[in-house]
Amino acid sequence: MVGSAERKVITPGATLGVMGGGQLGAMFAMAAKRMGYRVEAFSDSADCPAAHHCDRVHVGAYDDPAALVAMARGLDVLTFEFENVSAAPLRALAGVVPVRPAPEVLFTTQDRGREKAFLLREGFACAPHRLVGSREELHAAVAAVGLPAVIKTAAFGYDGKGQQKLDAGAGPQEIDAAWNSLGGCILIVEAWVDFECEISVVAARGLDGSTAVFAPTRNHHRHHILDISSVPAGLPAAVLDSAREMAAAVLEKLDVVGVACVEFFVTRDGRVLVNEIAPRPHNSGHLTIFACETSQFEQQVRAICGLPLGSPRQLAPAAMANLLGDCWKNGEPDWAAALTVPGLSLLLYGKGEPRPGRKMGHLTALADSVEEAVANVTLARSLACRSTDQSG
Repeated sequence: MVGSAERKVITPGATLGVMGGGQLGAMFAMAAKRMGYRVEAFSDSADCPAAHHCDRVHVGAYDDPAALVAMARGLDVLTFEFENVSAAPLRALAGVVPVRPAPEVLFTTQDRGREKAFLLREGFACAPHRLVGSREELHAAVAAVGLPAVIKTAAFGYDGKGQQKLDAGAGPQEIDAAWNSLGGCILIVEAWVDFECEISVVAARGLDGSTAVFAPTRNHHRHHILDISSVPAGLPAAVLDSAREMAAAVLEKLDVVGVACVEFFVTRDGRVLVNEIAPRPHNSGHLTIFACETSQFEQQVRAICGLPLGSPRQLAPAAMANLLGDCWKNGEPDWAAALTVPGLSLLLYGKGEPRPGRKMGHLTALADSVEEAVANVTLARSLACRSTDQSG
């Protein structure tokens, strides 16, 4: 738990720092600025989404201790918006400014091997898996967990990067090919889960240990990238309750101060298995900006500043659809057409180059039912993208 000396409330007017200048940092800054805080970001690029909303952007390398310490001296608290930064410099910064969540949370969750070890140690259900570091160990692990299986790099994987599936009929040649493609680093071999759906739970945990848990979202992916999230998730109450309770317990065991997202597989027999943990706001939680009394980003501000957490209550059924760079392949999307759809909101991230697969923004639809919300956000995206398949 956080010591009493670190429990001081950080009030509006203070300066909050965020490691990373992407869209999560931008939306964090938007929430913080609305509440009266100053925000400074640290990014490896001056032309980043957060630059549109922060008071200042410090540009440098994420592994440059001198640059990081120089930034940290002007901050009242520091958080992060992505995992692909080493925990080592954050540990050094923790001696200069409170870092929330703590660097040890990042250290655990940014490596799948350490994350799986944490889940097993604390008794959280997850898919059978093996950690491997050589071609021979990979063959042995596949034999142990069975086929089909998923091979993942232990570190620096997101949106399907660093992953490869081995189908049921895969033989030694396919296993060797997977090693050649992903090898040279520590890998996780995970048994394939025959799941009904994927859900995620975003939750906040304050300095006093209190938690606020958002309703689970049902997630649909396309080409390993989140495509549409919707709430309510349309699952039995027992499944939803189990996911919410497990997410809150994960944050407690990790001693998170801030916001985190726990991603789950829901099996066809109703079991809930932890897939991954993201120690920050999450893509699937973007719909909370318009659909909930308190957004995940405002919760992040409240939590790291020691303020009371807001209500996560949902105001209406909602669905969120990602806007990828593919939507721009026929020119500027038709936003006017999209915004004719009832209950629709548009949020663009301010990125300059709409590359295929790059997250450029998202649409959120509120409606009387989740089915209507999904239909409306899908229609709006189709209209914006001029009826093209944005996935390319």
